[in-house]
Amino acid sequence: MTALVLGPLLRHVGERTATVWVETSEPCDVRVLDVTTPTFTVHGHHFAIVELENLEPGSETPYEVMLGENRVWPEPGSAFPPSVIRTLGDGTRRIAFGSCRIAPGKTEVHKIDALQAYAHSLIAGQRPPSVLLMVGDQVYADGTGEEMRAFISSRRDTEAGAGEEIADFEEYTELYRLAWTSEPSVRWLLSTVPTLSIFDDHDIRDDWNTSYAWREWIWAQPWWRQRIIGGLGAYWVYQHLGNLSPAERKADQLYAAVRAAGDGGEILDEFAERADKEPSSARWSYKVDFGDTRLVVVDSRASRLLTADRRAMLDDAEQAWFEEQLTGGIDHLLIASSLPYLLPPPIHNVEAWSEKLAAKRKIGESLRQYADLEHWAAFETSFRTVAASLTSVAKGERGPAPASIVFLSGDIHYSYLARVKGLPISQVVCSPFRNPLNGAFKWANKLACLRTGYGPTRLVAKMAGAARPPLRWRITNGPWFHNAIATVTTEGRSATVTWQTPASGTALKDVDSARL
Repeated sequence: MTALVLGPLLRHVGERTATVWVETSEPCDVRVLDVTTPTFTVHGHHFAIVELENLEPGSETPYEVMLGENRVWPEPGSAFPPSVIRTLGDGTRRIAFGSCRIAPGKTEVHKIDALQAYAHSLIAGQRPPSVLLMVGDQVYADGTGEEMRAFISSRRDTEAGAGEEIADFEEYTELYRLAWTSEPSVRWLLSTVPTLSIFDDHDIRDDWNTSYAWREWIWAQPWWRQRIIGGLGAYWVYQHLGNLSPAERKADQLYAAVRAAGDGGEILDEFAERADKEPSSARWSYKVDFGDTRLVVVDSRASRLLTADRRAMLDDAEQAWFEEQLTGGIDHLLIASSLPYLLPPPIHNVEAWSEKLAAKRKIGESLRQYADLEHWAAFETSFRTVAASLTSVAKGERGPAPASIVFLSGDIHYSYLARVKGLPISQVVCSPFRNPLNGAFKWANKLACLRTGYGPTRLVAKMAGAARPPLRWRITNGPWFHNAIATVTTEGRSATVTWQTPASGTALKDVDSARL
């Protein structure tokens, strides 16, 4: 009998539409509510995206998943509540978010999974979010666990090639299956809370697209071509497609071609390789409007401009698209970037210094990669361009000014709130879901968050030729180094943020909250 391999995942949900994603063991018809959709195939794996339309705004509709005539969700004997589709209505928006999740993992090392505790808190009555936004490192392709290493060893020699890291599309399929089925409560969570996502480096490999020098080195590795093709192809299937609205998927020529093919693997491989070598040929960024709250999710990894002569966080085409989204006329502008735009000021200064150093000395490039000095601060031109655009929006030069402009980020394995002086711009960081920072890096980042470090690091950056940042900001809440999940709530012209951390595997406790 055809089985449900992975899912259901509830993805993009609008006022009248919803997206349900599944992977199945065999080709089949998938039915959710009154909509039936055939699967499509990529490298022998079978997927379906069921697009539901004509739902009532603000409604709650329980659903089941049928493969042919067999009900496969909810699973027999399930202890969890029915999976529900909640369409958008008027009023309050709640955007829960975070990043960096090791799963499966060891509790003594990776601590309690924030998503596991979040699922049980929702079951216990906590108000569900409008969407759960995962801002990077949904899977770790370069830090595989015991189960994944066993799978890899069963199919190839781990003493050669990619070793115990992920090598190709086939291994990525197992990586996603383990990440999203190993904890039953998280699988239920993903079936009943709409999710959106964007990748960060570990979805592909640590330091992915750090610099031109890194790209030159990685493409010299004989195993890399299949890794990047498999990684981007798997991301397209498992994450990207569900970020799109039904209208956007309908207009997607690649999606149409893959669905029409007997097996779309070769078509997807060609796209993935081109997307890596020519970033402007693909767009992973997207925008979602929740009434008067706009969420812009920007790709700060794959779309980088990295050549021998130029470096930018976003290539020209991506930067132009991003600029188009940065307007007023809305109550709240939320910008999701896996990498924080506003780092603790001393770290910003160090990254600005490292960019100047790396341009002059080889040791600077080594330091950049070792210490992960490749955030927005290390792309000075890009940082300043975005600062000018946001200042224009905040001053009402691109339409009526939003009440708040908020960056939502992860990546750095701790959480905080930073505020810009004199402008309604802030940075909310929530990381990790499950992969806490330890040892020397934890203490180094604690020290870097102290305001006393700003003067000395600014002097070092200035001596290297780095200009003073065009914005002034400071950390007002945090840092916290727990596994955590944050929720930004908007209602009218008001916005707040709350961070929560697992009190146990079945409950969350509040860490802090603040107005934005």
